[in-house]
Amino acid sequence: MRVIGLTGGIGMGKSAAATMFRRLGLPVFDADAAVHRLQAPGGAALPEIARAFPGTVRDGRLDRAALRASVLADPTALRRLEAILHPMVRAAERRFLAQARAHGHPLAVLDIPLLFETGGEDRADIVVVVSAPGPVQRARVRARGRSDAEIAAILARQMPDAEKRRRAHYVVRTGLSRHESQRRLRRLVRQLREEAGRKEEA
Repeated sequence: MRVIGLTGGIGMGKSAAATMFRRLGLPVFDADAAVHRLQAPGGAALPEIARAFPGTVRDGRLDRAALRASVLADPTALRRLEAILHPMVRAAERRFLAQARAHGHPLAVLDIPLLFETGGEDRADIVVVVSAPGPVQRARVRARGRSDAEIAAILARQMPDAEKRRRAHYVVRTGLSRHESQRRLRRLVRQLREEAGRKEEA
């Protein structure tokens, strides 16, 4: 089984690409969704977060805004949070890949926003980066209700888009139209399936 690492900066269209991969029949591991499950009521990470960030968990529920405020401008606090979450997410990822292999899937996708920043590209055979022009990216993120200050803080801890594109095996441009992005993804999946089929025959 070949593992596709899907990544891209905030507002670049990664979620839409992941949805398209699913529609094309590929299993997709969503790292963000895994984090949300870990932080949900009863989630495995909640007790450790409550201890590490007092006041962010009330009545068994995470105050996401309070946690975000605690870590957004504090690299030390962010590393403390990552030390809690990353091992748990990696464990969920390993279970996902094992299940995908057991079901005989030739391709599986790891949808990881900070793939390069966390060294996750070493766990992927192929890296796909989604990319859009800066003004398009910022407009998309503003439409989600994020302030310019929040956007700047998020981008400051993400690898520049140009460097991600340089490191990628494939770049999918999402700044034109959704139809065009989907067309490129369909073509890419068709190519990767053909390559996987030839590899099995060999």
